[in-house]
Amino acid sequence: NPEVYEHVTIVYNGLLPKAGATEIFARVGFGQDWQGANDVRMIKTKSGYEATITAANAESLNVAFKDGFNNWDNNSGSNYVFNIEQ
Repeated sequence: NPEVYEHVTIVYNGLLPKAGATEIFARVGFGQDWQGANDVRMIKTKSGYEATITAANAESLNVAFKDGFNNWDNNSGSNYVFNIEQ
């Protein structure tokens, strides 16, 4: 789990690129209400699509992914949620 203010690299190789998407964004927010939510453009690398963000002072880091056509991978509605160590 990330720590508060730690730089976190998100790597994604999921449903969207497997379906042929070439432009991927990570929707990133913090806590139950997705505070500070924004879309971060991901860069294609050998490992998949990557983006680096900074963990906020919140209880969780929440992530969902979308492509350039607004198709989403939100983990079947559960999103991808990581506890942030205080």
